[in-house]
Amino acid sequence: MAEFGGDGPPLVLLHGLGGSSREMLPTAWALSDAFRVLLIDQRGHGLSTRRPADLSREAFVDDVVQVLEQYAPGQRCILVGQSMGAHTAFLTAAARPELVERLVMLEGHVAGSDDPGEAVGLGEYFASWPVPFTGEDEARTFLGSGAIVDAWIADLEVTHGGLRPRFDADVMQRTIEAVNEPRWDEWESLGTPTLAMFAKNGMFSDSDKDELVRRRLGTERIDLSAGSHDAHLDAFDEWIGALRGWLLSDTEVPPAR
Repeated sequence: MAEFGGDGPPLVLLHGLGGSSREMLPTAWALSDAFRVLLIDQRGHGLSTRRPADLSREAFVDDVVQVLEQYAPGQRCILVGQSMGAHTAFLTAAARPELVERLVMLEGHVAGSDDPGEAVGLGEYFASWPVPFTGEDEARTFLGSGAIVDAWIADLEVTHGGLRPRFDADVMQRTIEAVNEPRWDEWESLGTPTLAMFAKNGMFSDSDKDELVRRRLGTERIDLSAGSHDAHLDAFDEWIGALRGWLLSDTEVPPAR
């Protein structure tokens, strides 16, 4: 767990599958003037437990709740998550609404998937990485280019044999299998003020986005004019502008010192 900012309202950032809190650092820095930002490596990722026995969605939620209760006792927090992290944030707000003041979901959804091949394919992709990489150049040659690749490479662990990801492919597959279970009941009963944000070139169709809002009236939605599923990385300025605008529209912020 890492912390940025001062006396502002507590805000927790949750990364997506295969990532870590490192990729949320630019967002944390951009918000640290107005919020006390907490960064978490979710289980199976980053510097957290690499092979946790429990990869249920409930276990991920329990981890976030433990952080909230330990580092922001007696306060309601803002949860901001991307992709899998958005799913974790939403389920935390649904399970423990007394702990969550507001919720932001970037490229997140609750419908899940009825295609088991999606999770299998993702696991196979991560398993196909020819690790250890001898260096960043070899990693980039295999992984290609793009903002998410930059984040993956920056997060590689230096080991005696070379560079390795800070996650295991089978753990990623099992994690996304749980995310792919539909959670409409929790979504429709959610009472937390919520913003759903989608990128122009993200992974969700217009009908997906419309259904999310239709099935929970009051959900606010922002469609970015650029960016991929990882818009917090490749559409950063617009992401931060929209995020800050929504968060600060109704948030008491301590005066600048």
